[in-house]
Amino acid sequence: MAGHSSKKVVFAALAGNTLIAITKFVAAAFTGSSAMLSEAIHSLVDTGNQGLLLYGMNRAARPADNAHPFGYGREIYFWSFVVAILIFAVGAGVSMYEGVQKLLHPHPMTSPIINYIVLGIAMLFEGAAWWVAFNEFNKSRGRRGLIEELRASKDPTVFTVLFEDTAAMLGLFVAAVGIFAADQLGLAWADGVASIVIGIILAGAAATLAYETKGLLIGEAAADDLVTRIQDMVDSMPTVQNLNELRSMHMGPDDVLLTLSLDFQDKLSAGQVERSIFQLEMVVKSEFPQVKRLFIEVQSKQHHEEARSLQDLAPQTD
Repeated sequence: MAGHSSKKVVFAALAGNTLIAITKFVAAAFTGSSAMLSEAIHSLVDTGNQGLLLYGMNRAARPADNAHPFGYGREIYFWSFVVAILIFAVGAGVSMYEGVQKLLHPHPMTSPIINYIVLGIAMLFEGAAWWVAFNEFNKSRGRRGLIEELRASKDPTVFTVLFEDTAAMLGLFVAAVGIFAADQLGLAWADGVASIVIGIILAGAAATLAYETKGLLIGEAAADDLVTRIQDMVDSMPTVQNLNELRSMHMGPDDVLLTLSLDFQDKLSAGQVERSIFQLEMVVKSEFPQVKRLFIEVQSKQHHEEARSLQDLAPQTD
């Protein structure tokens, strides 16, 4: 399940977006700005999204039971995917619709100074929430680049909030440009265009989030450094003749399922094999506490390859 740091990120974003949404709706009602209304809807969607992420985190924290013997950790991936869909369908869709309506039926903007004030306040709140999310994201990436860490991250709550806040900051900038152009340059259409551009930004963020979350929802392997380290552990064991296969899958951000197929030395007794398995399990779980379940299959290399061959030859169903 997602850790305390993930909840801190979500709570910070929830508080910020709630306050921002209220101020933006008030400003949109007073000024009639299409861009400001799009931003208000954007913040309202983000607020709901944070609520869904918190709900998903609580659901994912439930212990395993007979119906779900590997736990509910992957439920956070489902709700993160729902968030991506909502950003696209509601946030992007409504923003583009409002922009098109403003272009087709232009109307003058009143009291634009209110928009400027609200945009300034929103930038402060969004900037603070973005900084919290970025710091937490930065802690886990080490020497990896931002894009590399995004692809490697197994905690969707942090990068979802980071993406939302980044899209929000870009949207605020676009809204400010559109409102300024409509107010100071007399370009009434600029407000509607800004709303459409905000919708495009949200659609891009939603598509990226959906793509990244889809991989986690289907099932992604553990990080390369974890896999490499466990391979080294197995190779260093004098009782193991060959590592036939290693497979891993994230059942949640901090929950890894690991399976090993090992070919032990033929001269070993059953008791020695059992002790070797126990020692390996203790070492793996001590160094990698995220490995919650470890299954080790004892099988000769020849038998393992024969079984794999039969599996490969099995007919595939449509």
